[in-house]
Amino acid sequence: MSPLLGCVADDYTGGTDVAAAYRRSGLRTVLLFGAPPPGTTVPDCDAVIVALKTRSIPPREAVAASRTVQDWLAGQGVRQLYFKYCSTFDSTDQGNIGPVADALAEAGGAGLTVVCPASPEHGRTVYQGHLFVGDRPLAESPMRHHPLTPMTDSDLVRVLGRQTPHRVGLVPLHTVERGPVAVRSALEELAAGGVRHAVTDAVTDSHLDTIARAAAHLPVITGAAGLARATGALAGLDGSAGLPELPPGPSVVLAGSCSAATLEQVAHARAHMPAHYLQAHDGAPAEALDWLKTHLAREDRVMIYSSAPPERRSPGAAPFLEQTLAAVAARAAELGARRIVVAGGETSGAVVNALGVTGAVVGAEADRGVPWLLTTGHPPLALLLKSGNFGRPDLLVRATETP
Repeated sequence: MSPLLGCVADDYTGGTDVAAAYRRSGLRTVLLFGAPPPGTTVPDCDAVIVALKTRSIPPREAVAASRTVQDWLAGQGVRQLYFKYCSTFDSTDQGNIGPVADALAEAGGAGLTVVCPASPEHGRTVYQGHLFVGDRPLAESPMRHHPLTPMTDSDLVRVLGRQTPHRVGLVPLHTVERGPVAVRSALEELAAGGVRHAVTDAVTDSHLDTIARAAAHLPVITGAAGLARATGALAGLDGSAGLPELPPGPSVVLAGSCSAATLEQVAHARAHMPAHYLQAHDGAPAEALDWLKTHLAREDRVMIYSSAPPERRSPGAAPFLEQTLAAVAARAAELGARRIVVAGGETSGAVVNALGVTGAVVGAEADRGVPWLLTTGHPPLALLLKSGNFGRPDLLVRATETP
């Protein structure tokens, strides 16, 4: 049976976030990392997600990679494509959300698509086209300090309008609250007026359910994991398959995100396990690897982190730190680590690539939107890829506790 839904995610933690949402909606879900080689097939499933690392690369490259996946998913028989980006709309004025959404919509024959990064369970809501993080506008949240995609404008219509030559419109909250018929009528009216992207207000999960029903006929939909959950729920499946068990063995935490949530989690974890602070200098990789070997030999969990508040960050050091943490992950697996917990989307992408992981079975969620992934190789490896903003303060500690 062909999958009902296909998803292309712009980073690896985004892919795991959608995987958790689809599984929670009862869908048998396959998660792949990187564009599948020609001839790749997937087992019988209801949804297949391909997680890319395209959020911060040049727009032309992001478009090309996303289109390749779109064509592959079409070959698998998917009926609807979902483009997943972060619930904080991480992007620059050059992209990559606008250029990728344009390309996917054009190739999919979608005259219009919805744009909805709302994820109410994580405090991300959209009202009058403005994105809020908790009770603060996006531009007043910690995202304004993001080292790669600083978000200094909360108006999504305006933000997306700078990324696309096409018109951007709004479906306001009072329309969403009138139900799916009203929303679909609004979408049709916007499309007739030449609008390509319809930003949709949503402040509750029920609003997302309304939008999903109204947009069910569209070949391409875009949003965060909240709308993905609502879209998956339309299938009405029960998701009764059992969850795989985590393999026993040492745990390694690798934190590269500098988000406020991750900084709090790292501070909490430092009180519960040995920790090494990774800084950007020539000898840092060797120091980190030596520290790992020494401490993993006598501890069942350790942490290496580069996460730091704005005043302690080194400009331009992010790629160096990500690649160092990726090298640490590969060495940790060689030394017998069986759980690797990663904080940060860019760091997760580097780690997955270093480990050579191309796909995994989706397991239980350690926190909402943060599922365990069980690799299919031998020996098995459990990965927890955490978006920087996700998780409770004790997540890194709980994830490394022996059951």
